[in-house]
Amino acid sequence: MSRAGETRPRGGLLPARPLSPGARIGLAAPAGPVDETRLAEGEAQLRALGYEVRRRSDLTERSGYLAGSDERRAQELMDLVRDPDVGAIVCVRGGYGCHRIVSLLDPDAFRAARKPLVGYSDVTTLLLWQQRVAGVVGFHGPMLEREGGIPRRWAEAVTGLLAGADSPPTLSGRPGVAGTAEGGLVGGSLSLVGASLGTPWEVETEGAILMLEDVDELTFRVDRLLQQLVAAGKLAGVAGVGLGSFHRCGDPRLPVPSVEDVLREALGSLGVPVVFDLPFGHGEPNLPWPSGGRARIDGRGGVIELLESGVSDDPAESSTENRKQGVATV
Repeated sequence: MSRAGETRPRGGLLPARPLSPGARIGLAAPAGPVDETRLAEGEAQLRALGYEVRRRSDLTERSGYLAGSDERRAQELMDLVRDPDVGAIVCVRGGYGCHRIVSLLDPDAFRAARKPLVGYSDVTTLLLWQQRVAGVVGFHGPMLEREGGIPRRWAEAVTGLLAGADSPPTLSGRPGVAGTAEGGLVGGSLSLVGASLGTPWEVETEGAILMLEDVDELTFRVDRLLQQLVAAGKLAGVAGVGLGSFHRCGDPRLPVPSVEDVLREALGSLGVPVVFDLPFGHGEPNLPWPSGGRARIDGRGGVIELLESGVSDDPAESSTENRKQGVATV
């Protein structure tokens, strides 16, 4: 078995297995502690959509800012990966903690199972790890921590994508920098993308469409994170950049420059298409996209068109582009 922290040579990025109607969805809390009321609301929504739900009784355990010990959270995730009766895994919430457990995960088991893994925020770390180390497509999408539950439209968008919708959705935002390009999608929370640098799951951006969003960051912190990506060479080879919500980001004490000003300064001279205000991230709506799935970006039209759902019964459906920017070779 390979060590979970290794960056391993792989032939290609594998699609996840499609989610069957009425399948059992496993719930995981790999990061912060879970609100029991919100959890119950989320479980009820999944059941209302026709799915069964499986979770451990200690999912609501708390240890400071974590949902229990590192060992509990890692074992919970591995149990769901190895359980043949679980068709997909949905993370309940983010917060902090995924960095602490990746060394305890088995990438071979993830690759063999090819289960759709859904989450965002701190789960960006798991999506990057799964893409680079395990070599499997994941899904950036809503979790169950939302007060009042997930809007039905969001939940149906997720389950439709996981089921292998014939026509994957188009994400519509606001025009940024004109141009069109195709590539594999990668990214998530800007903070966690930055935190991946120097790790085995370091974001691989060459030829990719880099997707970024964040929450509660001051303007200068957004600037610093972007400059870190510039210094690391991570913006030099991107095919395009899709920007989701930067929810509650900015600084009312220093309104100039704005977060958008900072984003335009860092991205506007790259010579690649850029789209603003795409419907993903901590704001509303938070629609899903496959981490590692191919897409087309149109900066003038302000859209990203998903070219594939990210799921397939055939694991041989790994593309040349995915081999370029999906799983690192060393």
